[in-house]
Amino acid sequence: MTHSESLSSLMQAAAEVARAAGEVALSYFRSPRLQVKSKADGSPVTNADLASEEVAREWIRARFPADGILGEEAGEEQPKAARRWLLDPIDGTRTFVRGVPLWGTLVAIVEGDVVLAGAANFPALNELICAAPEEGCWANGERTAVSSIGRLSDALVLTTDETFSAFPARRRQWLNLEKQSGMCRSWGDCYGYLLVATGRAEAMVDPKLSEWDAAALLPIVEEAGGAFTDWDGHRRITGASAIATNRALAQTVRTALASPLSGGRE
Repeated sequence: MTHSESLSSLMQAAAEVARAAGEVALSYFRSPRLQVKSKADGSPVTNADLASEEVAREWIRARFPADGILGEEAGEEQPKAARRWLLDPIDGTRTFVRGVPLWGTLVAIVEGDVVLAGAANFPALNELICAAPEEGCWANGERTAVSSIGRLSDALVLTTDETFSAFPARRRQWLNLEKQSGMCRSWGDCYGYLLVATGRAEAMVDPKLSEWDAAALLPIVEEAGGAFTDWDGHRRITGASAIATNRALAQTVRTALASPLSGGRE
């Protein structure tokens, strides 16, 4: 980070990229222009994903030419750069394809293992949230915070897919959390983390999360006053899993998800 680049300015830059890329994605949403293909792993990718990520890359190249870029769709540029931008142009592509508005555009700026700023734009919902260390978490320009609910029996707990079909051991852990919680919903992907950071839900858990997803979400949840770790309790963006909670329920949720398993881990 150069002397002239404060964390606040980087947060605003991440928000601008998320806004620009999200607007492109929105132009394809519920549109006959949308084209869908399958990746090698069977997951969908659309022309909206590709167009949105390219707009983000162009913006970054023009303003931060020395920085690296890692995006879900187009891979890595300048892998030896000290600072990188992590991009997920449409988090929740399956949702996007079905015309459901609970998808978002994620942007993070990282230096080594340190996340300098993160932003998440939800264009179909007209919500944009961004954060940077010691700069707070801001939703549509207003400071936001997690809830203060301290009893799991009063909590709204979320996950992306409650079947956990690819993670049967994690499903047993989820069911343990579910039975102790006041209400559970599968308002998932990045939307669940937005709800936690803005105090509308108390916990969001995912058995698997990519680096370009976790990097943006970690500062958003933490700067809103919450906790963001993997399922083993480690604060990191490469743990391949995530638990986001308000501060009051952080340990309670992790304890529920660490219940003894039968059949071993995945």
